[in-house]
Amino acid sequence: MELSTTLPYAADPRRAAEEAAALERAGVDVIWVAEAYGFDAPTIMGFLAARTERARIGSAILNVYSRTPALIAQTAAGLDALSGGRALLGLGASGPQVVEGWHGTPYDRPLARTRETIELCRRIWRREVIDHHGITDMPLPPEKGGRFGKPLKILSRPVRPSIPVYVAALGPANVRMTAELADGWLPALFVPERAADVWGGPLAEGTARRDPALGPLRTVAGGLLAIGDDAAAARDLARSTIALYVGGMGARDRNFYHDLAVAYGYEQAAHTIQEHYLAGRKREAEAAVPDEFCERVSLCGPAGYVRERIAAYREAGVTMLNVQPIGPDPVKLVETVRNWL
Repeated sequence: MELSTTLPYAADPRRAAEEAAALERAGVDVIWVAEAYGFDAPTIMGFLAARTERARIGSAILNVYSRTPALIAQTAAGLDALSGGRALLGLGASGPQVVEGWHGTPYDRPLARTRETIELCRRIWRREVIDHHGITDMPLPPEKGGRFGKPLKILSRPVRPSIPVYVAALGPANVRMTAELADGWLPALFVPERAADVWGGPLAEGTARRDPALGPLRTVAGGLLAIGDDAAAARDLARSTIALYVGGMGARDRNFYHDLAVAYGYEQAAHTIQEHYLAGRKREAEAAVPDEFCERVSLCGPAGYVRERIAAYREAGVTMLNVQPIGPDPVKLVETVRNWL
């Protein structure tokens, strides 16, 4: 099992990058950079490429609405060149709140857009001449206003012809597509004890259509990390994240995280969290998050307990444990977990 961490999207990026470099020295294999509607991820990823030596650097995630497939492919290829072949491209459809509220783009055809972006990125990295017509037209045809375009291929020579693509997916259809097409999967609010019940079917169906050349699907999941007899209190910090995602990341009738909480068996709590959050009662929303939910999406407690949680993630098929160290010595926490993997 590999080890990764995610830079928080609301943190000071220079300070977060320095902390990430220290975690690389402690044994982290991958540093993921979130974007949401804060600073853009590629700028920070480029800075990380200069501040690190070994760790791979991934976007978690770039949404498939605010950049064209060609720009996404160029960005990943540029980072891969700067980092010496250490780039990971994390993609996803994000959600209607961010896509429509922040980027001003209609939230339509999320699966088709993701599939098309993956396929075009791989073709671009292979330096194919792109003549494609789907959701994206390359080149723009005359009937859609095109006048000067002709099929092109990327000018630069990518360091690798196939940069690993990870997809953030929660719904059954999206998970099925991810298991079919992607190198890796980025689920959110992952409860290892319920993963097979919620996603086992879609994963199996997608895997049945998977190109063997891709190798096995890699899965990235984890949560807050704190070790010690009094560390259980740290898992309470998960409340704000769960409340934000289950309650506020999307519209009332279209929130994938809310649907996931329902699938886990927290239906009444999910509805209560959403009602409070959308009404602006964030504290009440956080208080409505079940203690068990906080516990199951984190790795906080005495050393023996944390090791049991790691074993649960491994048993659920997680190949990369993604941790957010909590406490005064994150480096020591990462070193400890690294020795357990």
